[in-house]
Amino acid sequence: MTTALINTQIFTGQSVLQNHAVIVESDKVVAVMPQSELPATIERRFDLSGRYLVPGFIDLQVNGGGGVMFNNAPTVEGLRTIASAHRRFGTTGLMPTLITDSFEVMRQAISAVKQAIDEGVPGILGIHLEGPFLNPERKGAHAEEKFCLIDEEGLEVISSLNVGKTIVTIAPELTTTDMIKRIRDKGITICAGHTGADYEQTCDALAAGITGFTHLYNAMTPLQSRAPGMVGAALNDEDSWFGIIADGFHMHPAAFRVAVAAKQTGGAVLVTDAMSTVGAIDKSFVLDGETIYAVDGRCTNAAGSLAGSDLDMNTAIKNAMKFARVSWVEAVRMASLYPAHAIGLEHQFGRIKSGYQANFVELDEEQNVMGTWISGQRYPSECT
Repeated sequence: MTTALINTQIFTGQSVLQNHAVIVESDKVVAVMPQSELPATIERRFDLSGRYLVPGFIDLQVNGGGGVMFNNAPTVEGLRTIASAHRRFGTTGLMPTLITDSFEVMRQAISAVKQAIDEGVPGILGIHLEGPFLNPERKGAHAEEKFCLIDEEGLEVISSLNVGKTIVTIAPELTTTDMIKRIRDKGITICAGHTGADYEQTCDALAAGITGFTHLYNAMTPLQSRAPGMVGAALNDEDSWFGIIADGFHMHPAAFRVAVAAKQTGGAVLVTDAMSTVGAIDKSFVLDGETIYAVDGRCTNAAGSLAGSDLDMNTAIKNAMKFARVSWVEAVRMASLYPAHAIGLEHQFGRIKSGYQANFVELDEEQNVMGTWISGQRYPSECT
C-alpha cells in the first residue's frame, strides 16, 4: 500500500520543506513532493497535524534499555526490549553494544543479533563489541580480568556476524597495524577506545584502518600542548569520526563545544552509551556482579567511575544544541546522517529521500517525540 505523510514540516537531512508530503511504499521512501501535487491514486494519507518529520535517529553505542543490559541478556528478546525502549525517544536504528565479556558471551550476543536481523526485529543494525581488547590502564567500568589481546580466535569471533554491521572498539597500542588492517579487511568498523595510545600511535592506527573513536575524551590520552594524545589525533584527523556523549557528565559542556567546533562537518557523532535505565523505572542495574546506580542522570560504580549513561538520543540532541551552540537541524544530523555515514549506511539511512529507508521521527514544536516510523511502520509514543 502506498502511504502519503501529509500536513508536516519535513527536515530531509538537508533542508526543511513546508507544504510537502512524503510518499512511502512498503519500507522505502519513493518521493518527496509538494502536497498540492499528490496524485489522486494515493491509497492512504496520514495526517501529522503539522508536526516535524525528521530522519530516524541512529545510536552506535547502546548497552541496554528498558531494564535490560545486553551483557546480561544476549538474546533476541533482550534486543527487542532494548530497541523498543530507545524507539520511544526517536532511535530507529541502533548498534547493541556488548561491554567487555568472554568469547562465549560474545558468540551468544553475535548469534542473537544475527537472529534478530533475520527475524526483522525493528531497529537492529548490527553489533558494537566494546572490548575485550582494551588497556587495563583505561578500563573505566570494564572488567579487567576479561581483557585479552587480539589473537586468531578473537579475530574469528569479531568477524563472525555475516549480516548487518560490526563495530569493534580496541586499544590500538596493544595490537599491530597488520592486525588492524586484517580487521578492516573483514569489513568491520574499528574504533579506538579505553586506550593509552599516544598521538603517534593513534596516527599509525588511523593509517592502518581505524576510522572512529569511542566516547571522545573518556578513557583515552588527553590533548596537551606538547603531547596531543589520542584526543588531539581524533580532533586533527579529517577522515575519522568520534562518538560523543552529550549528558553533561562525560565531559564539561565547554569541552563538548570545543570538540564539535574543531572536527570537520560530519565527524562528531552523538551516541548515548545508554544503560538499562533508559526507558525503565528501575534506575539501577548489575554489571559484572556490581550494582550500578543512576542518580540524577549519572551512572557510576562504587569506585566513582562513570558506567555508561542514563541518556536517550532525543535528549542528547537537545543537549548538543545547548552545549555546542549548533542549530537544531545540525544536531539532528549528528544523530542521524552522520552515524549512518560512520558505518557505511549513508545511502540507506539519515535522509528523507527517494530510495532511502522509511525511518522517521515525528516531533512536536518543543522537539518531543510523538512517534517513530521504522521501515514504513509507525510506532506511536506513549504520550500520543
